[in-house]
Amino acid sequence: MTTPAATGSLWSATCAPLEPLPQLRAATRAEVAVIGAGYTGLSAALHVAAAGAAVVALEAAQLGDGGSGLNGGQVIAGLKHDPDLLAAHYGERIGSQLAARSAEAPDLVFDLIRRHSIECDAVRAGWLQLAASASQLPLLQRRAEQWRRRGADVAVLSDRDAAQLTGSTRYCGGWLDRRGGTVHPLAYVRGLARAAMSCGARIFTCSAAEKLSHSGGEWRVDTPRGSVVARTVILATDAYTDRSFDALRRTVVTVPSIQVATAPLPPDLRASILPGGQSVSDTKRLLCYFRLDAAGRVVLGTRGAFGDVPNPASTAAHERALREIFPALAGVPLEYRWGGFVALTRDGLPHLHELAPGLLAGLGYNGRGIAMATAMGRLLARRALGESAESLQFPVTPLQPIRLHGLSRLAARVTIRYLQVRDALEQGSRRPLHRSAA
Repeated sequence: MTTPAATGSLWSATCAPLEPLPQLRAATRAEVAVIGAGYTGLSAALHVAAAGAAVVALEAAQLGDGGSGLNGGQVIAGLKHDPDLLAAHYGERIGSQLAARSAEAPDLVFDLIRRHSIECDAVRAGWLQLAASASQLPLLQRRAEQWRRRGADVAVLSDRDAAQLTGSTRYCGGWLDRRGGTVHPLAYVRGLARAAMSCGARIFTCSAAEKLSHSGGEWRVDTPRGSVVARTVILATDAYTDRSFDALRRTVVTVPSIQVATAPLPPDLRASILPGGQSVSDTKRLLCYFRLDAAGRVVLGTRGAFGDVPNPASTAAHERALREIFPALAGVPLEYRWGGFVALTRDGLPHLHELAPGLLAGLGYNGRGIAMATAMGRLLARRALGESAESLQFPVTPLQPIRLHGLSRLAARVTIRYLQVRDALEQGSRRPLHRSAA
């Protein structure tokens, strides 16, 4: 892979353009104001507007410039923690609610795509979670069994199954979750915007929320050239929450996620690599995830060096990962490399907050944002429209800022490097699988 990869997103290069959206340049009113127009904010705006309420969504940059347009496009059910663990740690009621809302989240994504005719290369062929070593197989088998008991369409995979589904002999087995799938992430977020606007939502770009104030039972959001007054405000900024909302920002740690994409594969390779169209995540400490796009490119990502644009070292690491998983790709050049940020919470769970009467927030998807952020947007909309917190069947939690948050980026940098070294040492001691992928 000697051809230099373009420093730019595959998704922006392959997405149909969205009609230009205006900047907010006047004072306006709405029943609900949404700050942040990614998956969370646009899902909230869509559901508020569909219910007949006036809603304005404010985006600091352009649609999809943040994580919603830069992620890997994997639609995954579930959370970082298994259902039984959620019940054990948080109690049966809350644990079951968390599991149930995350389980139904992919259904919501694909239903919105269908109902609003969103053209985003949606494929619902399932998600594979594969073991990088034999010692991790029992964990994945237990995970699959827990979801099977809750009615999910899942299957445990042997190493031969994994090889047949991926075209790689790298993995020792795992499980298939048929609830999952893939989308073109930027096309999906733009499709949500079109759907929301068709229902009456107003969306403004280049309209950062600079000040939030409360008076007379209403909230006022000031932007550089305008303002919105609303009964309810939804903060939907996730990993891109800035110091304007500092208490919320300090509840998450943001880490970079770097991706690369190959050139479209030749027909013979495309027929043998991920022939069923599933997406994949592995169980390495610094997990690797990959899929095919609609043109047959392999898109691979993992945590990377800090910065908005991946550097040559991170690209080289991704190239090595591709060769390790798929040796046959050695002659296929990389076409794109790009990066975005992911918000991690201290407990590994997404959080819905009610910061004050009429001030809501949802964030912290820990790398599973497409499905869960879309579901969170619907939950926030329901609460903004007057449903009780209890009826949401999702915990509404107080803010819990992370202690010594100012050191979180340094800690994350050190942790990422540590995990890279541990994975490299483990890989060096692992005997490769030689079973044919045929």
